[in-house]
Amino acid sequence: MERVNRILTCSLYQEYLKKNNLAEAGRRFCHHNMGHFLDVARIACILNEQEAYGQDREIIYAAALLHDIGRWQQYAFGIPHEAASADLAPEILGESGFDGGELSMILEAIKNHRNVAVKEEKSLSGLLYRADKYSRPCFVCEVEEECDWKKGKKNLRLIY
Repeated sequence: MERVNRILTCSLYQEYLKKNNLAEAGRRFCHHNMGHFLDVARIACILNEQEAYGQDREIIYAAALLHDIGRWQQYAFGIPHEAASADLAPEILGESGFDGGELSMILEAIKNHRNVAVKEEKSLSGLLYRADKYSRPCFVCEVEEECDWKKGKKNLRLIY
């Protein structure tokens, strides 16, 4: 997990994480912060193990830590956050020691983490999509009724 720890200590990563936190300071709904990133990583690792996807744990963590890192750009500039995150991630991944093939796979997963078409894929994209959705505790959310997620997408019972 050496490269994952490099992501966490990367100055650009820290800057973007702070921008996310500032952009969501008054947000009543789910936040895109370190807690969410780690929940997604850990759930993806559970799914990877249970369903024998064969994905590398360090790659899973890298994708999870970066999948929403551009959320602040969605608030500031209207850029879909999956696209913004995929644009911001390469420099962080490069500085952290991920090679070209790994970078491509991680960026593909980041770009597709909101694409329902990858939901059942036995790929990093499928893992990230599912873990991202399973990470949300809608079943205990005080503003669940106001949330714009469709009922079929909400986690109204504990899964992972």
